[in-house]
Amino acid sequence: MNRKGLYFMIALALGGVGAVHAQDNTAGATTTTTPSYDGRWYIAPTVGGYYNDTDRNTNSRQFYYGLGVGRFIAPNVSIDLFVDRTKRTVDGNAALQNRWANNNYGVTARYYFGEWTAWRPYLLAGVMGSQHQNAVDNGWAPAAELGAGISKTVTDSTDLRVEAGYRYDWDDKTQPNKNGYGDVFLGVSIVSRFGEPAAAPVAAPAPAPAAPDCSKQFRNGVNLCDNKCPDLPEGTIVGPDGCPQKVVIDLRGVNFKFDRPKKGEADIRKALAEPTADSLAILDQAVDTLQRYPQVHVTVAGHTDNVGTAEYNQALSERRAKIVFDYLTMHGIAADRLEGPIGFGKNNPIDTNDTDTGRARNRRTELQVKQ
Repeated sequence: MNRKGLYFMIALALGGVGAVHAQDNTAGATTTTTPSYDGRWYIAPTVGGYYNDTDRNTNSRQFYYGLGVGRFIAPNVSIDLFVDRTKRTVDGNAALQNRWANNNYGVTARYYFGEWTAWRPYLLAGVMGSQHQNAVDNGWAPAAELGAGISKTVTDSTDLRVEAGYRYDWDDKTQPNKNGYGDVFLGVSIVSRFGEPAAAPVAAPAPAPAAPDCSKQFRNGVNLCDNKCPDLPEGTIVGPDGCPQKVVIDLRGVNFKFDRPKKGEADIRKALAEPTADSLAILDQAVDTLQRYPQVHVTVAGHTDNVGTAEYNQALSERRAKIVFDYLTMHGIAADRLEGPIGFGKNNPIDTNDTDTGRARNRRTELQVKQ
């Protein structure tokens, strides 16, 4: 690529812009809807400048020019294949034979932010092969670049792109005592897409669904207009949307005093550990849950700590289950929904029996939901 090549690049850029404007003018007053993603191929003539690495021992600023070919592969991602060229004048000797030329051939990806027709900032990353031509060496080295820029759609087929970045060249042959150079670059590109722009898709309006009359249709107690799981068999435990719901009735916090209730004791308040009001509140919540889910059945099971004989603890656990069973039925829960009362004695502790706190937690009654 020589000076004639530079003139050709500039002419190509200007010609692409002129052709696009001519195409827009022939369209008259017709308004085109710009799609959010234009996947046509484009060419991108580029001109710009380098701020050279001082280790190159050349003039600090240098002109470059190039050409890219690419396309958008997604609304915010484009890929370009490119070639560009620059000449660097060696310090202290401006003779032609001492000029240092680079031809770069590579690929660059750009990630854009924002809407298609707006000013779109973007990030870029690229890899390339760099051909070095000078009095010392004529060879190749890998290179890479990172940068950022901004792009603006000017017409349906033209973008303006301005970018800056950092390019690193792993050339270790041109100057034997140097190993790699980092240059800052600034470039301006005219992106010209070719071919007809894609028409914006027009979605047909969806017909409004007919409102079902299900005011008298229910499944598992839920109106079919609100039921998202209408195919479940009757009797399934469901939530307000008609879909399966696991019901958990937690009686943690309902604990009993040591050796209570006594035989024949019917007042649960006297048997519960202090504060009694807290335990009664938990039992009332259990009653409320059972009333809201009339299809739920539970097993009422009592437990003890390990103090005393197995026979003593078995009888005590049964009394605890019985007094909770009676509390539920006295508050409106049908007895046929309650299995038991069952006592497990000291066999199923939930905490250690080596401390007062652990033994207190083991003196309990549980409601086990039968799913």
